[in-house]
Amino acid sequence: MAADLIFYTNPMSRGRIARWMLEEAGATYETVVLGYADSMKAEAYRAVNPMAKVPAIVHRGDIVTECAAICAYLADAFPDAGLAPPVQDRASYYRWLFFAAGPVEHAVTEKARGIAPTAEQQRMVGYGTFEQTMDTLEGAVAAGPWIAGESFSAADVYLGSQILWGLQFGTITDRPAFRDYGARLSQRPAYQRANELDDALMPAEA
Repeated sequence: MAADLIFYTNPMSRGRIARWMLEEAGATYETVVLGYADSMKAEAYRAVNPMAKVPAIVHRGDIVTECAAICAYLADAFPDAGLAPPVQDRASYYRWLFFAAGPVEHAVTEKARGIAPTAEQQRMVGYGTFEQTMDTLEGAVAAGPWIAGESFSAADVYLGSQILWGLQFGTITDRPAFRDYGARLSQRPAYQRANELDDALMPAEA
């Protein structure tokens, strides 16, 4: 019998974000590891994600791609985990989840590519400038223990992953507020469990 939830990933990808969220949700799932050069580009997987990118999940026949969407979906699909605030209290939750998926992701990627928008272009790009994005992000994580208030949520999984990776690889500014937030995140059992699972899948030469 096919699993109710199938997780497509590669341990050297954003699939680590989705894995962490699956572990936080307490979901039971089947893992399918794909290779960049072969199975990720195969027709069988393109039927799941035509972009030939991971991660993706298939839950009871429904496909979800894009890490932020996967995090939000799993929070709703597994409500007992308490990973989304009540609907009437979701303003900050949605704001910062999609701030991370939009301006932060864009700013970090363009900086890594050596692209800095001109003053004229800053009005066109959603993040304005890298420095402005980092300042806004710093203010958000410094405001409370978690990004949407007093309770950990799916928004912390996604935004927190951006910060943890950024600190590790030097793609975001190293600031005390980011380090403090990252330390809180890294103490979560689900985060540690997810890393152990993905680290065990890493190729020996990696």
